[in-house]
Amino acid sequence: MKIFNIPFICSLFAITLASAQYTTPDTGVTWNLDDLAAESPATLTVSGSTYTLLQDLIIAESDALTIDQTATLEIEDGVRVTVFGAFSVTAEDVIITAVDQSLPYDGFRFEEFSEINIQNATIEYGGGLQVLTEDFTLNNCILQHNVSGTATGATVTMSRGIPVITNNSFLFNANPALSSGANQSVSAYIFNNYIEGNNQTNNNRPQINMGATRSTDTLKIIQNTIIGDRDLFMAGGISVANFFNAPVYAVIEDNTIIDNRYGITILGNNDYVSIKNNIIEDNDTQNSPMDGGSGVNLFSAAGAQNVFLTENQIRRNLWGITVQQQNSGESNINLGDDEDNPGGNIFSENYNDGDEDFDISPGTYSIFNNTSNTISAKHNCWVEDGEGTLEEAEDVIFHIVDDPDLGEVIFDPINCNDMSTPDFSANEIQLYPNPAYNQVSFSNNDFNKVAFYNLQGKKVFEADLIEGENAVNFNLESGMYFLSFQNETLTVVKKLLVK
Repeated sequence: MKIFNIPFICSLFAITLASAQYTTPDTGVTWNLDDLAAESPATLTVSGSTYTLLQDLIIAESDALTIDQTATLEIEDGVRVTVFGAFSVTAEDVIITAVDQSLPYDGFRFEEFSEINIQNATIEYGGGLQVLTEDFTLNNCILQHNVSGTATGATVTMSRGIPVITNNSFLFNANPALSSGANQSVSAYIFNNYIEGNNQTNNNRPQINMGATRSTDTLKIIQNTIIGDRDLFMAGGISVANFFNAPVYAVIEDNTIIDNRYGITILGNNDYVSIKNNIIEDNDTQNSPMDGGSGVNLFSAAGAQNVFLTENQIRRNLWGITVQQQNSGESNINLGDDEDNPGGNIFSENYNDGDEDFDISPGTYSIFNNTSNTISAKHNCWVEDGEGTLEEAEDVIFHIVDDPDLGEVIFDPINCNDMSTPDFSANEIQLYPNPAYNQVSFSNNDFNKVAFYNLQGKKVFEADLIEGENAVNFNLESGMYFLSFQNETLTVVKKLLVK
């Protein structure tokens, strides 16, 4: 009998441990980590500047926990932090990590009406951030190597309001970097983040995966760098999807999107989206033209889309732009007109090998209009470095001329004057590591000078580059910087996050 009781007793003990938790008193207290450790040493232990969270922690509605000094918070396997009140990280260089990196903690759950402000932290080897509150700020943080836990849709999963996500790095997480539910209303401000190699599980999800927005506010995805891992052939760049007839108001502007399965996709109807001044290159990792590879893709199964493309650079994807619809859908896009949209989009080498099953011939496709709608696409450069003729453009535009059942793309006049940007190329140089501390290396040494600019455009550091050396040392405050590499004929601008 004793032999058979041993596993039963162990199981009960494991259940007891798994359900252990501490809830703050809900009396309006504001604690830091030392206060919490003193109040409940069974919950939080401390050794120097390292704190270890041993069991689930709940911050009650009227209470607050603040990490206000440089510290490392290690969290045990499976442990969750739930916040009904307030949680803030205000100190520099806070690290929130797992006790054992192979045994991730469950993550953070921020309940509706909680107040969350996280600055300058590294959050890693946990189950992500489930954001149910409207009052959420995440700034100048690194989120890396997180897995599914309390957040399953992304490293940061949002549910409502206008969360503010600025100046962060999302690196090599199992899930996408950011997401919101298709049936929720989130108009996030996603600005100046560096996003690389997320969706390590290689599921059919993009690195930024957003749903419907609030009817009175605009989703803003601005000035982010979104770099794929070419081995993750299912991971896309940006998706904004609406399947429940809710509105989508979105601005996608000044982003660099490289090496994903696709660049940007807009799915569903009732969409009002501006896509402007993005660099969208080499999004072809799956290399299957019927499954992805568009620089920009539109798809609607019912209702109308209203999408405007202006001054984007779309290069070396399998397709430049694809416009698709089913049933009563009305996918439509405006690439330039004589009224509100100046056009100015640049296309180059968007080539695929075709698909015999779908009667798609190998070729270069700057735009593929697979609808019956007429598309206004004036004042664009359809073949970069080409001659700028109508015949040349016709060769890379698929529409009524190629299939009488399709709508026309009106692409006259063409404008390739002063559009190409030889002074800026996202592929000329790569930085590593990124984020960096006091030294950054670069992938080639064809430049003789580099200047660092802060977000306000002020030059804060400059150095001469020595031939044969591929690194530069600096001493700067943490934050996001633009590095301008220069030689006699070329200027290349890259983003660098300094920790």
